[in-house]
Amino acid sequence: MEKNLTSGSVLKNLVYFSLPYLLSYFLQTLYGMADLFIIGQFEGVAGTTAVSVGSQVMHMLTVMIVGLAMGTTVSIGQAVGAKDRKKAADCTGNTVTVFLVLSVILTAVLLLSVRGIVSVMSTPEEAVEGTVRYLIVCFLGIPFITAYNIISSIFRGLGDSKSPMYFIAVACGVNIVLDYLFMGAFHLGPVGAALGTTLSQAVSVGVSFLMMKKRKTGISLHKENFLPKKTVMLQLFQIGIPIAFQDGLIQIAFIIITIIANRRGLNDAAAVGIVEKVISFLFLVPSSMLSSVSVLGAQNFGAGKPERAVETLKYAIMIALGFGLTVAVVIQFAADPVVSLFTDNGTVIHSGGQYLRGYIWDCVFAGIHFSFSGYFCACQKSGLSFLHNITAIVLVRVPGVYMMSRLFSDTLYPMGLATAAGSLLSVIICVIAFTILLKKERKNKAFR
Repeated sequence: MEKNLTSGSVLKNLVYFSLPYLLSYFLQTLYGMADLFIIGQFEGVAGTTAVSVGSQVMHMLTVMIVGLAMGTTVSIGQAVGAKDRKKAADCTGNTVTVFLVLSVILTAVLLLSVRGIVSVMSTPEEAVEGTVRYLIVCFLGIPFITAYNIISSIFRGLGDSKSPMYFIAVACGVNIVLDYLFMGAFHLGPVGAALGTTLSQAVSVGVSFLMMKKRKTGISLHKENFLPKKTVMLQLFQIGIPIAFQDGLIQIAFIIITIIANRRGLNDAAAVGIVEKVISFLFLVPSSMLSSVSVLGAQNFGAGKPERAVETLKYAIMIALGFGLTVAVVIQFAADPVVSLFTDNGTVIHSGGQYLRGYIWDCVFAGIHFSFSGYFCACQKSGLSFLHNITAIVLVRVPGVYMMSRLFSDTLYPMGLATAAGSLLSVIICVIAFTILLKKERKNKAFR
């Protein structure tokens, strides 16, 4: 199952690794979109808004867990590149220990804070109780969400991006069936959506454990591997914590945007929620490039081949940029029909189409800075990813959206453009940081 990605064609390795990753993201996004699509068939705007707001909270928590797990992916990737199986085993064991404790604490804290979270989200009054019930059920499923993501991070660090794809495929299929059962047949509304999500995650974790037993991972785990080791934990946290905070802050920015939209009324709240789901689907390629560059770059840095990591970055940027430009142009003509897939409310479709036409340009810029972020993670400079994202959020994205909301009360289009402007600033910072890193590397080589 372990695959070394430090030799052969860089482009071929990138495509080989990223395609299963891309399909995994597609299935995971379909997984989230299914809740919104199905509840729209059986419930009104209030139910759709409850699932939209609740799923955004859950998405923020999930991406933070995934971000923290990136420390595992990169650390194992570097160990595989260096052919250090003991370090790979220590990273795996310590990851299990950390996330086991984290999931228990997180579940307890969030259950106690659920109504406060719903209040902070400025959830429309009609959707408050549905959102609370949705989140309570989802919070109970956090141990399953955590388990799935750490198992996937371990597989990907080993160079195996196919197995996590199978895990999420199972979860997606089960979730869709349960959604129709709970929301359609049993009419449980937002609670039914949450039950489908939680139970499908549990099934996925069960499948992943069975696969780990049947397939050889190349890593032998013993009791001592689970005992916390200072150097291992330090590396996991040095890489993972900045990414977790970065991803968390990005989601907080999106939540602030949701709050701004919620205060404009139920229709705008539903429109923004739907578009966020659509955007998460269209961000599949940029996200897969980030993760793929992280793993391939980490293995190549571990093997002492930094030039291959740079080449991987260049190919990733070209792929993401080409995709972003194509999608941005197409959406200018197809925005309303896309939004109409999730609702038949004419006002929501019109507002969502406006927002999507502006927001879609973010795909162009995000593809570039996502690829850079993957490279920064691979060379253990994940703090740079945090830096460019927080700068863009604080200086452009949030204040820009707020200003556009106040200046243009009858359209969401300028709010969408403001989000793209934030990513443009990230790209500028990434290019500067990357240039500085390359100059430093060349100077170090000159003195060797």
